[in-house]
Amino acid sequence: MGHKTGFTLVEILIVVIILGILAAIVIPQFTEASNDARESALASDLQTLRSQIELYKVQHLEALPGAGGATILQALIGRTDIDGDVAAAGAYGPYLQKMPTNPFDDLDTVQSEAGVGNLGGGSHGWHFDTSTGQIHADDDAHVGL
Repeated sequence: MGHKTGFTLVEILIVVIILGILAAIVIPQFTEASNDARESALASDLQTLRSQIELYKVQHLEALPGAGGATILQALIGRTDIDGDVAAAGAYGPYLQKMPTNPFDDLDTVQSEAGVGNLGGGSHGWHFDTSTGQIHADDDAHVGL
């Protein structure tokens, strides 16, 4: 008579328990790494936006994007003349290929207003203060960046 080989129920249960313990240790680390990557992307996007707004100001005699005939979005991704008006043959821009997406709320829209009244409302990707030229993330957790 041949002897059957295989795993016993206890051996299978031990392997399943060990895999469960390993998963419980590893999964939170992946979640934290993913959150860190989004924070890093947000900081990088904000640095890019802020530097391009400063470049716009230098080229437009200290006027902020959106102060002329173009919205901030049109001013940053299109071409403008010295007055900040949209002009296909304008001498300035584009400053960005496209508006970056806020990695925490997946929105690329910009709320423009004077002051920080609705800052952090989360209904837009970005908040642009038309009185100071500051741009911030519009999601609740990252408005201070």
